[in-house]
Amino acid sequence: MNTEFIDINVDVGEGINNESQIMPYISSCNIACGGHAGDLKTMRHVVILAKKHGVKIGAHPSYPNKQNFGRKAMNISCAALFTSIKDQIDDLMIVLKEEQVRLHHIKPHGALYNLAAVDSKIAAVIIEVMKSFLLPIKLYVPYNSVIEKLAIKNDIPIMYEAFADRNYNDDGTLVSRTENNALIDNSTQMFEHVFRMIKFKKVRTITNSEFHILADTFCIHGDNPNAVVLIKNLTIQLAENGIQLR
Repeated sequence: MNTEFIDINVDVGEGINNESQIMPYISSCNIACGGHAGDLKTMRHVVILAKKHGVKIGAHPSYPNKQNFGRKAMNISCAALFTSIKDQIDDLMIVLKEEQVRLHHIKPHGALYNLAAVDSKIAAVIIEVMKSFLLPIKLYVPYNSVIEKLAIKNDIPIMYEAFADRNYNDDGTLVSRTENNALIDNSTQMFEHVFRMIKFKKVRTITNSEFHILADTFCIHGDNPNAVVLIKNLTIQLAENGIQLR
């Protein structure tokens, strides 16, 4: 059996406090850095855990909107959004410098992530933030998105991301969290969903159609009540089928 390698990432530092259980089963994490959740104390706690388990560390900036957990867009200027995202990542950088670990990637959160996939103005703000660091930091992006194309144009290294615990619409967007069938909360279904994307580069949608996808990293949301069990089972089932984490 030929071994394949993928990345599994989880959004962490969001107040769920399950990071110590999750870290042994993932290869990268996205740390909330104050926009929708988190502060220096939680960042430090998660960074130390990630360092202990050899998990790659990413920043998870958001619209500065804790009230709505960063899941609603805000009517703010591009300049204000740039400053907010940059400040959030700078705060995480302070902790990383203390712990002598590097920032591996940036992954926007919630409404910021979803809008950057389709809105060139929002995508451009994130790209400018990336460029401001003058470091080889990767950007996690959805396949065939506006931000993907802009990142490539600006020589920003990317990793294609897909979602292990979310269902997809026929147009490639995620099913809204307001719908009952938005989340995949069954280990068998999750494995089949991810395995299909790895082996066949296909996503099966909620209407049983399929579309082409590329994915280097797969996200499971840390605020899923069954996150720990789902992540553990997925990692085990992938390994049994010759797919390892890297």
